[in-house]
Amino acid sequence: MNDTQLPDYPRLQTRLTRQFGLQTPLVLAPMALASGGALAAACALAGTLGLVGGGYGDLAWTQAQYALALQATHADNARARLGCGFIAWKLDEDASALDWVLDHPADEKPRAIMLSFGDPRPYAARIAAAGAALICQVQRLDQVPQTLEAGAQIVVAQGGEAGGHGMNSLNSRATISFVPELADWLAVHSPKTLLLAAGGIADGRTLAAALVLGADGALVGSRLWATQESLAAQGAKDLAVRTRGDGTVRSPVFDILRRKNWPEPYDFRAIRNRLHRQWEERIDALRTEPEAARADYDAGVKAGDFSRAHATVGEAVGLIHDIAPATDVIARMSADASHILEKTGRLAG
Repeated sequence: MNDTQLPDYPRLQTRLTRQFGLQTPLVLAPMALASGGALAAACALAGTLGLVGGGYGDLAWTQAQYALALQATHADNARARLGCGFIAWKLDEDASALDWVLDHPADEKPRAIMLSFGDPRPYAARIAAAGAALICQVQRLDQVPQTLEAGAQIVVAQGGEAGGHGMNSLNSRATISFVPELADWLAVHSPKTLLLAAGGIADGRTLAAALVLGADGALVGSRLWATQESLAAQGAKDLAVRTRGDGTVRSPVFDILRRKNWPEPYDFRAIRNRLHRQWEERIDALRTEPEAARADYDAGVKAGDFSRAHATVGEAVGLIHDIAPATDVIARMSADASHILEKTGRLAG
């Protein structure tokens, strides 16, 4: 497939699509251990920006998955739509995976690097030197000046609805109010900076809503997590299809069980299963004596038992009804959003 053979769905033109050569204003969230090379490549081939989930900065995993993405897009200009994402506070411990990704020949360098959950400024110069666009994710308005100081070309407004890591309930914002407020702020203080909405966006209606709220596009996690190319376990995907939006919860429980020492004020949204319910009212006790609960969790992971193992999705899980190829998900979201915007007379030109 080449650029003249991109999927045939209506084009939603925004500043994001024009600046990054995209068919539709969607970006794959770089979900750790789920957004692997096959998913990132599928998204890039479908005309979106596909970000490999470098996550915790594991060098061997990042090498294998980014190489897979490059291989899958070898005969196509889709390589210009590949990138990678990392957790900033983990890069503070070891940035070798970021350096490896950036140290590629010109035709294999990432189009963008996304940093979340920490200060992006220590890494900004090396990202800029590699010619990659810097994407910074924020959860509150007071984080934005730091990202602009780092030179972010794109800011992601992540609402508390999002799956996986985000700010806890005391500090997080709702996507529907955060996005337009940040859009207004950027219009005054940094009008050339692009804005993506994240959290709760999983179909054409929610993509259209993000654009109406003032975003240039959407960062999509949960819906693309539940695709055939995602590295998430099949049992977790199957559970997601059966789960409504009421069935997720944000807390530190699964981070404790997984031995992930996340700093305040971040915690983790996933499906609220039996093991989580056991401990969600006793978090201090879990922190103090986690061994038995961790053994139960580890056994659940080994057995593929998602009444104990975690399934990482957000509140948009209630909009997920199948495990389709990523191309099909992107086409449906784009076509439905285009139809809605045309019907309301708001289609971007």
